[in-house]
Amino acid sequence: MNTSIKTDDVIFNFFKQICDEKDDAKCLELGKNWIHAMETNLKSMEANLNGADKLKHKDDIQSNRVHLDGLKSKSSAEWREYATQCMIEIMNHKGQQS
Repeated sequence: MNTSIKTDDVIFNFFKQICDEKDDAKCLELGKNWIHAMETNLKSMEANLNGADKLKHKDDIQSNRVHLDGLKSKSSAEWREYATQCMIEIMNHKGQQS
């Protein structure tokens, strides 16, 4: 039996937490935590790239930063909608893998 935790499941559960959070301030805090975690991941990925790989992925990394910057001003209702859309994408992706 495979008991490893899949990344998609962790992300799905995090977004579910955002959707289920009734307190708007806590919902916004979860969104800010998501942004912080993704910015940290981007910095780490960029630091691990060198030369040609850094140039190859420069536009993708910048695009992700712009996307994250766009999330910073979302309201709690917008975060719930965003989280719902992300959960749908995860489920669709899982359906394609089956």
